[in-house]
Amino acid sequence: MKGIILAGGNGSRLSPLTTCVSKQLLPVYDKPMIYYPLSTMMLAGIREILLISNPEHLGAFQKLLGNGSSWGMQIEYLPQSTPRGLADAFLIGEDFIQNQPCSLILGDNIFYGSGLVEKVQDAAKVVNGAFIFAYPVKDPQRFGIVEFDDKFNAISLEEKPQHPRSNYAIPGLYFYDSQVTQFAKQVKPSKRGEIEITDINRMYLEQGNLHVSVFGRGMAWLDAGTPESLLQAANFIQAVEDRQGFLISHPDEIAYRMKFIDEEQFKFNIQKTVNPSLKSYLLSLL
Repeated sequence: MKGIILAGGNGSRLSPLTTCVSKQLLPVYDKPMIYYPLSTMMLAGIREILLISNPEHLGAFQKLLGNGSSWGMQIEYLPQSTPRGLADAFLIGEDFIQNQPCSLILGDNIFYGSGLVEKVQDAAKVVNGAFIFAYPVKDPQRFGIVEFDDKFNAISLEEKPQHPRSNYAIPGLYFYDSQVTQFAKQVKPSKRGEIEITDINRMYLEQGNLHVSVFGRGMAWLDAGTPESLLQAANFIQAVEDRQGFLISHPDEIAYRMKFIDEEQFKFNIQKTVNPSLKSYLLSLL
């Protein structure tokens, strides 16, 4: 399975912080925001990644992440000149996807919790249909919403409804079979003028091929797109790391633990690390 990280947009809710830098390069405690969605892809076992962002920001992402080889991965980059909606990622990345199963994650979404690895690895095995997640929220009007029947089968989808039929939001993490690009080509702009990913999910639902897994209380889903949520995410990461003594979402550690790289490459990565405390932590993993 291939993976796409959509890290575009204007970051208007974080202005003026985003006047000269991409939102997804802002720090979330001790790491750039983009490390968190990248790490989720890695935990799912995905090693081929396409990062899509504004043309003026691609150079900064390339400087930070490189081609992925130091993590045993392949990272490519493409521009999105105008934000046209989440489903646009599959049109931009058509040549990258090459009619293979593909995952999409939003560049400002952070996931952490017990069972996350098992859930994303199961989702990455999808070969027929789509696999998405649901998360209970108190303000469903802000999100794409999934409605369930009494057996927790998905029966309807809505995008930011005024009168939601449920309080289960759909987080920005999606897994699709090889049909996704063709479905994206059929999506027409919504009233908001965007190519909505909810319409792609609805196509799979109408096929009877939409699988929805609910994130329970033990899972944290953070959307770091506003000053308040950015601070909350940083405080959450700091509290967990300080209490447990483990880093959350560091690509060097994940690449080593997932066996994307061997010990020799891991030691080489550590040698290049300039942060003394980070170097000490990574060395302790050996």
